[in-house]
Amino acid sequence: MNKGFFGHPAGLSTLFFTEMWERFSYYGMRAILILFMTASLAEKGLGIDPQSAGAIYGLYTAGVYLLTLPGGWLADNILGQRKAIWYGGILIMIGHLILAIPGSPGIFVLGLVFVASGTGLLKPNISTVVGDLYPEGGARRDQGFSIFYMGINLGSFFGQIFVPFLAAYNWHWGFGAAAIGMFFGLLQFRLTQGSLNDLGLKPKLKEEVEEGVAVGKVNGVLAGALGLALVGFLAVLQWMGTIDVTTATGIAQAVGVIIVVITLFYFLYIMVAGGLNPDEKKKVLVIFFLFVGAALFWSGFEQAGSSLNLFARDFTNRMVGSWEVPAGMLQSANALVIILFAPIVGWIWVKLAARNLNPNTPIKFGIGIILMGLGFVVMYFAAQIAATGTKVGMGWLWFTYFLHSIGELTLSPVGLSATTKLSPKRYVGQMMGIWFVGASLGNLIAGLFAGGVNTENASQMPALFLSVVTFSLISGTLFIIFNPILKKWMGNVK
Repeated sequence: MNKGFFGHPAGLSTLFFTEMWERFSYYGMRAILILFMTASLAEKGLGIDPQSAGAIYGLYTAGVYLLTLPGGWLADNILGQRKAIWYGGILIMIGHLILAIPGSPGIFVLGLVFVASGTGLLKPNISTVVGDLYPEGGARRDQGFSIFYMGINLGSFFGQIFVPFLAAYNWHWGFGAAAIGMFFGLLQFRLTQGSLNDLGLKPKLKEEVEEGVAVGKVNGVLAGALGLALVGFLAVLQWMGTIDVTTATGIAQAVGVIIVVITLFYFLYIMVAGGLNPDEKKKVLVIFFLFVGAALFWSGFEQAGSSLNLFARDFTNRMVGSWEVPAGMLQSANALVIILFAPIVGWIWVKLAARNLNPNTPIKFGIGIILMGLGFVVMYFAAQIAATGTKVGMGWLWFTYFLHSIGELTLSPVGLSATTKLSPKRYVGQMMGIWFVGASLGNLIAGLFAGGVNTENASQMPALFLSVVTFSLISGTLFIIFNPILKKWMGNVK
């Protein structure tokens, strides 16, 4: 392929801007989602109580990650990556258009089902095609993914600026802007996909004969179907007018239990009947602990769109002169920190490695989780001020997002890389799916947690945030303490 995008294949440009616009729509809509659900009917919102809204938010974001599993399977076996990206984008755009039309809560959740389904198709497969641009692998491939990751964060940053800005005037303008963003992504993908040559046109259709791989594919389809079915079931309940706090939180909690049970069963099956040698079993055990750490981290980090978003709306002084900054716009700090600090964090790892001081994966996980916990230390003190009836400055949230973002840079790229290196070759795809399941579980927990952040519960917020601090600091410290054992199990994997 000809070099045409920062010295990389021209096809990277197509994928960069498609993903940028998709993330514009996803994160832009996420920035206003729980705010719209909990806004009163007089404010043109849905008037849903915070607990039910948090449960719906958690089910939706969990469903997004669960649906990446069947999304990848459909592309590999039936559609091919290119069609999966195209149809996924169309479903996303339709979902945002549904959200842009005023209607009942049931219609609203139907829009979420479309967006989740489309994201499940597009998200894993566009990353696959990025990898296919570099059959030689190596450092150049890593550079390509770094550029691609920049597109993700540019889309996230601008989406969380423009969508909340428009939603401040009319909620449905915000949802409409997300639909327009996805339309632009689809348009440029259609016009420039020729630069991809024949990549992603045909299903990979790999004849997997190993029993474990076949089981993994079935698990992927079942997990995704579960996510879609439960979100759809929630929509049906709302159409019937029977949704309430007990029902919403009950469904979300049940989904969490099912995710945990399926994951534990899967790991147990792999360890007992997966045909692994002792060395592979130890590495799979490390992946299990990374899964737990990732779920813990995302359960705190993803509260940016749920509990911290509600805190920004109800307990934060957002006035700049005579203009009130929309609450959802504060989340753009995360993407900005990633854009500015990703090269710096990467440079630090390189310099430490040159001196043989680069922390290994378990320590980096521990640091990431601890940084997430320290972010909630900030929120603990902010909540104490808010509990007295005084609104806090925006700097409290910005500092929290800064700590969480550095934690993300410490944990997320390292976890993805370690999972691919530790996985037995015949299980790499499944183990990457497990990573998404960890993110799904974390998002679900984050949504459930949001129910405790509301104006009627202000006095209990400090204790709520302190519980996250305690749990995360203990968990992060345990990763560091048990690093020698995990490092031994990892063998020669760094």
